[in-house]
Amino acid sequence: MKLQNILILLLATASINFPVLANTSKWQAIFDGKTLDGWTAKFAGYPLGENYKNTFRVQDGYLTTNYDQYEKFNFEFGHLFYKTPYSHYKLRATYRFLQQQLPGYRNAWKNNGFMIHAQPPESMELKQRFPTSIEVQLLGANADTEQRSTANMCSPGAHIYMQNKLITKHCINSNSKTYRGTQWVDVEIEVRGNQQIKHYVNGQLVMEYSRPVLDEKSQSLAQYYKGTEMKSGYIAIQAENSTIQFKSIELQVLED
Repeated sequence: MKLQNILILLLATASINFPVLANTSKWQAIFDGKTLDGWTAKFAGYPLGENYKNTFRVQDGYLTTNYDQYEKFNFEFGHLFYKTPYSHYKLRATYRFLQQQLPGYRNAWKNNGFMIHAQPPESMELKQRFPTSIEVQLLGANADTEQRSTANMCSPGAHIYMQNKLITKHCINSNSKTYRGTQWVDVEIEVRGNQQIKHYVNGQLVMEYSRPVLDEKSQSLAQYYKGTEMKSGYIAIQAENSTIQFKSIELQVLED
């Protein structure tokens, strides 16, 4: 086989296994401000693709979690998955929390998040509440005396390393300020495979860690990660009983 034909074959194979945006040097919107095109919902207890009670919707140009069709929250945790898995990238968004909160689960008050390196949505069990992933946890606050960081790290089905130490604690708080009321907040996540992950809030570095790995209960997912190291995966947005709006969501693919 000629060298030219070998190169063409290799490039075709790479495009199947490692999807990238057309121009890796530019930010590109993955939320168009009008529709949920490119995103798929998965709610605990419901099949993939069912947007339970129209929870995820575009409202006034914002990607919103809205609970106006619920009477009570019965642990129907939801996630909205973007269509493409990524490994090396930056993700940035502008968000705010609104006041709406359902009875039944106060733990998720003004609580949302981006799931990164998430398992494929089709691999989730029907009643599974959270995908195995690393969560960039977004939190809001109200009272003047309450201190509550945002862009924290939670690890459903996973562990991470910080300063070369294995961290098995489920959630670790960032060093961010407290953001109250309905103010808009900018968050940016820099993901470099399993080498390094950084969280920024309003341009300030607030958390850094590395080497996400599957925990002891998630080993069956190694077939999707090609091992226990979580080097890539899907991006998803939570629906956890709090009303949040995203003004913009953009992604920039980085070189490996």
